[in-house]
Amino acid sequence: MEIPKKLVTTVSGCADDALAGVVACNSGLRLLQGHRVVLRDDLQAIRGRVALLSGGGSGHEPAHAGYVGKGMLTGVVAGAMFTSPSVGSILAAIRAVAQAGAAGILLIVKNYTGDRLNFGMALERARAEGTDVRMVVVGDDCAFTKPGKAGRRGICGTILIHKVAGALAEAGASLDEIEKKAMAAAKVMGTLGLSLSPCSIPGSKPSFQLAEDEMELGLGIHGEAGVRRMKVLPADKAVETMLKHMTDPSSASHLSLTPGSSVVLVVNNLGGLSCLELGIVAGAAVRYLENQGISIARALVGSFMTAMEMAGVSLTLMLVDEELLRLIDAKTMAMAWPNILAGPATTRREEVPAPVEPPRKLQDETGTGLSTARVERVLQRVCSTLLDMKEKLNELDRGAGDGDCGHTHAQAAQAIQEWMRSRPPPAAPAQLLSNLADVVLEQMGGSSGVLYGLFLTAAAQSLRGRSDSAAWADAMDAGIEAMQRYGGASPGDRTMLDSLFAAAQALHSLRSPGADPLQVLAAAVQSAEAAAEATRHMEAGAGRASYVHSSRLEQPDAGAVAVAAVLGAVLEGLRDPLGTPQ
Repeated sequence: MEIPKKLVTTVSGCADDALAGVVACNSGLRLLQGHRVVLRDDLQAIRGRVALLSGGGSGHEPAHAGYVGKGMLTGVVAGAMFTSPSVGSILAAIRAVAQAGAAGILLIVKNYTGDRLNFGMALERARAEGTDVRMVVVGDDCAFTKPGKAGRRGICGTILIHKVAGALAEAGASLDEIEKKAMAAAKVMGTLGLSLSPCSIPGSKPSFQLAEDEMELGLGIHGEAGVRRMKVLPADKAVETMLKHMTDPSSASHLSLTPGSSVVLVVNNLGGLSCLELGIVAGAAVRYLENQGISIARALVGSFMTAMEMAGVSLTLMLVDEELLRLIDAKTMAMAWPNILAGPATTRREEVPAPVEPPRKLQDETGTGLSTARVERVLQRVCSTLLDMKEKLNELDRGAGDGDCGHTHAQAAQAIQEWMRSRPPPAAPAQLLSNLADVVLEQMGGSSGVLYGLFLTAAAQSLRGRSDSAAWADAMDAGIEAMQRYGGASPGDRTMLDSLFAAAQALHSLRSPGADPLQVLAAAVQSAEAAAEATRHMEAGAGRASYVHSSRLEQPDAGAVAVAAVLGAVLEGLRDPLGTPQ
């Protein structure tokens, strides 16, 4: 097992460097000289009020410095990576706020042995100096089903205690009152974590390993293994498993929820989960709780207490009444607290009505000289060609992008086939291209879908009221002009435009009297195929490929190849004897 890469300056100095960076970027924070302590810049504002101090090991950012500010913590003490802070630094922080005139100090500590010992020792020494210091130990972990001597670990729910106590302190509450209400809030709260990967501190190997198809339930925030290892589940099932475990009455560490309960939900990124996944988990949690008759008074979603790069999530629930909710909603200047609009979370919000599509302008009804059946055969030939080329186009695209060119073209082909099954395609040129534009815009996806949509829309407008052969040359030019106007590419930039432009030049022969449309189209297909092959030797000037070094672009452009194939399929469909005009 290798040591994971980290973007640090030095392994030994990463905790100090991280704190220095936070303070450098936030004018409301200050470092305490000689200590890994962050304090509010306006310590004079706490004179006559209770001061709140917390902290713990580094590696949980934005905890703990992210919660320093008016309305939350007065200061935090940071240890080394995943290590409790020193007694000396905790005592220095206590002395700093005491000398600023604090009317008592409350330490908010997560239930880990090192934190309890070090904060407790500092508390005893401060009391010996005559300072009124209290300590609330938060244990919100719902992982363990049997009671243990050490008690529940303190994890992400701790930030809610920071918020409740901070709002009370800002309102001028006494130390007795804040201590009592913080302890009461901690008792109606539970948290559970789930991870898809371990984590590691700089310079060290991961603390445990997970197979590709495994996930870990109930792990701690220092990379400790959890209480159950299981196969990877879909997000909704994983969330259901977590919430059932948290609320199982047979578990010693469960949180009691009953229909009608009101809760604050925290969906916490443990460090390496994508925002997309986090949103899916949040929605699943809200939906599950709603279905159990639970009211989600507030939902906080983001990174609140992480475990380095762990790809995982924790869910925190706190039972709330009107007073607790008011304290959660109270304003704070702490940078890591989300600035959300106060209101309940629900998956049942009324949707904004979809706008009514304006009536289409009447298209010309002039036919193409082809039957509807023959138009359908041409489209089927195009679709089958693109479906057969899916893997080839994906392979061509991998050198320049994300390898999805074949996938997006196959999506378009499937969408066109579905559209034809629902209704016969119109034979009128403008209407046909306009309808195809709608289909690819809705179903194809990616830049290609929009570019094809632009091309077809502009070409359809050019064809309105016309049925002569020269109209198709004009339509091709109009479509290319629209693609250039919005896409920014030009011929020679190694894009689909190279094939289209070459074909358009050949189609200009349609403007000559007596030109044979099929012969002209055959020449256009040859030009498009040659242009597609020529992209192999071009420097990409636009599109995703323009960010890739030219030495890696050894194959023709996938989009240009696809365009040439589409034109070739149209030609084959028109030549198909089964498609003879009826």
